[in-house]
Amino acid sequence: MCFSFIFAKTHKTQPDLKKAKLFILIPTLFISVKGFAQEPVVIKPPQDSPIQKFDNNIMDNLAKSRTPEKTRYLLGVTNSIQYVEAGVPAAMFIGGVLGHDKELRENSLYVASSTAISLGLTLLIKHFVRRPRPFIRNKTFIPVYRAGSTSFPSGHTSTTFALASSLSIAYPKWYVIAPAFIYAGTVGYSRMYLGEHFPTDVAAGATIGVGSAVALSGLSR
Repeated sequence: MCFSFIFAKTHKTQPDLKKAKLFILIPTLFISVKGFAQEPVVIKPPQDSPIQKFDNNIMDNLAKSRTPEKTRYLLGVTNSIQYVEAGVPAAMFIGGVLGHDKELRENSLYVASSTAISLGLTLLIKHFVRRPRPFIRNKTFIPVYRAGSTSFPSGHTSTTFALASSLSIAYPKWYVIAPAFIYAGTVGYSRMYLGEHFPTDVAAGATIGVGSAVALSGLSR
């Protein structure tokens, strides 16, 4: 009714016409601005990089391939590293002492040093990179168990590849190289299968492990 009254008066004078238009324009503008302000703001989540998508696809496929038998076996493999990594150089050192074998004793120290350096580098990188575990990054992903710490790089993989590489450098025989790297590769695979690490975490861990052994190869005899 207010607007009708304004239109009724606009025929008298030109200034009245301008006032009427102004009174019509202000409410219209107010309604438009109010409607614009009430529109929801949609914030799109950041998209995964091609590498992250690659990691996610492999992790999803491995999770779908789990069976009770495989899970039990690979869980045993991944838990064995604390005994293997300590036991191998310890056995070498004891054998060198008992057998009066200086070369074996020195190689035991080389193997132990390679795994220790790779572990130290891994922990240092983890501290700065702080990549979330797969089950932290993707809440719908279900691991076999929930490990602590961060994801990049894989510590299990780095130390086992350091062990395999140092043994292979110290004793370049096929019957040393083959089982050493089969074991290291199985550990790396288990970390992905169990849902603890992305493939790129494992690849980085393997690179650190091999690099540590090569860098310290001057200690081997």
